[in-house]
Amino acid sequence: MTDLLQALQWRYATKKMDPAKAVPQEKVERILEAVRLTASSSGLQPYEVFVVTNPELREQIKPHAWNQAQVTDSSHLLVFAAWDNYTAERINHMFDLVNAERGIKNEGWEAYRQQLLNTYPQRDAETNYQHAARQAYIGVGTALIAAAAEHVDSTPMEGFDPAKVDDILGLRARGLRSVVMLPLGYRADAGDWLVNLKKVRRARKEFITELT
Repeated sequence: MTDLLQALQWRYATKKMDPAKAVPQEKVERILEAVRLTASSSGLQPYEVFVVTNPELREQIKPHAWNQAQVTDSSHLLVFAAWDNYTAERINHMFDLVNAERGIKNEGWEAYRQQLLNTYPQRDAETNYQHAARQAYIGVGTALIAAAAEHVDSTPMEGFDPAKVDDILGLRARGLRSVVMLPLGYRADAGDWLVNLKKVRRARKEFITELT
């Protein structure tokens, strides 16, 4: 745990990445696997992660992300895209997967399936998307921690036009909407105004309240 805390102290939202330094694929795979294994509401995993390394796609995305250089200078650009709605098909797929993998059919689990089927698909699509998007943020947080543990730099980005990114990556046709982008790479040796500044966070007593 000490190593992890040191890694989190080391990480920051990298403003300038070195395009000549590629993140080893094994590190990227471990970061992605951490996201795949992370928590999600009811185990539905209502989002997907797109790993964009194609230079042309990244050049297309960049002007719709305030021309932030990390989009093209990073080694890998992760795009977290949430389900645009909860449907019976999507819910049943995940419950069926659990049953198949565990080799059992639990009465309580099946009752819970029906509870979700009687609730989620009846809500409006925007409410469901917002719920799925919040689940995607759990994945983003896990990716940030995993990247830090791998000593890989990252920069979470909400500053982009989701509709444009959706068009470029063809997300709407897959029932998805982009939520957050996360460039992965290595900080440049020079040119990043934030790199040597002290990390500042609120004091523990201002951030954590213990109710005993």
